[in-house]
Amino acid sequence: MTTTMQDLITTKLERNFDAMDANHDGYVDWSDYQKLGDRYIQAYGLSRDDRRARALQSFCQIYWLELLRHAGVDGDRLTKDQFVTANRLAVIDTSRLNITDGGGHAIFDVIDVDGDNEITKDEFARFLRDVWKSEAPDAMDAFTKLDTDGDGAISRYEFIRAIREHFLSSDPDAPGSLFFGRV
Repeated sequence: MTTTMQDLITTKLERNFDAMDANHDGYVDWSDYQKLGDRYIQAYGLSRDDRRARALQSFCQIYWLELLRHAGVDGDRLTKDQFVTANRLAVIDTSRLNITDGGGHAIFDVIDVDGDNEITKDEFARFLRDVWKSEAPDAMDAFTKLDTDGDGAISRYEFIRAIREHFLSSDPDAPGSLFFGRV
């Protein structure tokens, strides 16, 4: 299905699925979320008991359980369609976990290596290269879009706002729509 035939949020969530499906078997499962956490931990050289690593691992586990709950499946893995539906439901149901804010803060704390409460161009480039394995020439264009106040860094507020936009905005030009490339 092309972007013109479906909504933008579905397109973004399908890209998330493709990025998460580590073994490319057409499903995501808990091991894919464990691998995501491990990519951050390895990329940033964190020990498993580092508070940032623990927060990220806890978020991944709770997020996965929320996806299963919202997918309404009996198994422990999700197809792309189930993943999209579960994310759409989980992101608006904040009764147990606020996915956009909880995940955003946990990820921000890891990317912000020097702890100054902003992500520099170098920190963002490392995130793209070492976590998402992205060397695309236009990948750093996202940095400029995410830095909405143009001060040369992505603040915590700008980052969390972009995560919300990624999951909730149908605007293709919203900064959060660029996390997995231009839609």
